[in-house]
Amino acid sequence: MEIALESSIPTYAGGLGVLAGDTVRAAADAGLPMVAVSLLTRKGYLFQKLAEDGWQTEAPMKWCVEDHLEELPRRITLDIEGRQVIVRAWKFEVAGQKGSVPVLLLDCDMPENDAQVAGITQWLYGGDAVQRLCQEMILGIGGVRMLRALGFNDLNRFHMNEGHASLLTLELLAECRQRDGRSHVTDEDIQRVRKQCIFTTHTPVTAGHDKFPIDVATQLLGPRPEFARHDVFCCDGLLNMTYLALNLSHFVNGVSKRNRKVTQSMYSGYQISDITNGIHVENWASQPMQDVFDQHIPGWREDNFSLRSAMSIPTKEIAAAHQQAKQTLIDQINHINNVGMDDETFTIGFARRMTAYKRPDLLFHDVVRLQRIAEKVGRIQVVFAGKSHPDDDTERN
Repeated sequence: MEIALESSIPTYAGGLGVLAGDTVRAAADAGLPMVAVSLLTRKGYLFQKLAEDGWQTEAPMKWCVEDHLEELPRRITLDIEGRQVIVRAWKFEVAGQKGSVPVLLLDCDMPENDAQVAGITQWLYGGDAVQRLCQEMILGIGGVRMLRALGFNDLNRFHMNEGHASLLTLELLAECRQRDGRSHVTDEDIQRVRKQCIFTTHTPVTAGHDKFPIDVATQLLGPRPEFARHDVFCCDGLLNMTYLALNLSHFVNGVSKRNRKVTQSMYSGYQISDITNGIHVENWASQPMQDVFDQHIPGWREDNFSLRSAMSIPTKEIAAAHQQAKQTLIDQINHINNVGMDDETFTIGFARRMTAYKRPDLLFHDVVRLQRIAEKVGRIQVVFAGKSHPDDDTERN
């Protein structure tokens, strides 16, 4: 649903999109044959403004699509609530050490669509449940159709990064039916699709899993033979995107050992594996730290595994590079907020989407203990950075 390509392209909200971008960059470095699909959100996630009391107001993120992306000529269509929706794709090429990976961003904002349809992909995670399901139809069903239209017909794996894209499984099932000229789904169809699909689930709390009333799903998707299959739609009265992905994937993983354990307890009937989240190091390492790596570990960009040797870098050089990066951060914070932070003070950073289930207040759960720590180690300063979803109206306190 989201992907972080550049900070000037606001098609991401937080860690889910950052991980997607880093995965693509790592694939390009390794020369893997891969193509990524996401949505083109012309208004982005949101431009955040904070009032004097700290409460957030939102505005669109303004950016020029044509300055960053290449429009592709092919068009695909799909029916949403009986209306024909035309979708185009824009391409961003992620270059790496051994190759490149094309990223396709799907867009409904075209003169051929009416204003309501054109607005489906405007905001990332915007609108109500109907709007969200429309977006996920564009991503999942439209994504497969666009890949086929662009000639990506030899794909042998589809990876769903969270359940947002899980409607792609319905399109793959439809391809099976159409290939054999049938109107019903067979057990062989189910197994064929499962062999193609992999699912990564990130958020082991209920709020992180999209679900829609089945009558809304039927209204938007139309009647589909898969609805009658309990091994596909296992939740009475609901289209649960996570269960749809679980039921139609041959491999499922959480994003850490602890995440796997909690997720397994939530979905006890499924086998959940774990692959710990990594980062694309070149994209994350500060310039001072890159300079240190360049001096001691030539070729680390081409072979991140060589960073095992970082343990042999003199501690003084690591500390000096860290201090330079910290100074840059503190200077930027003081420039923006004029809060007088000090680069010699122990600093804790919390940079995540601001929502209750991310637990931004956990640090202050035991204030007495926090005071004791401060008395022992000295002053502590905390940096909170992030945006709240407009619908996240947790009471101020």
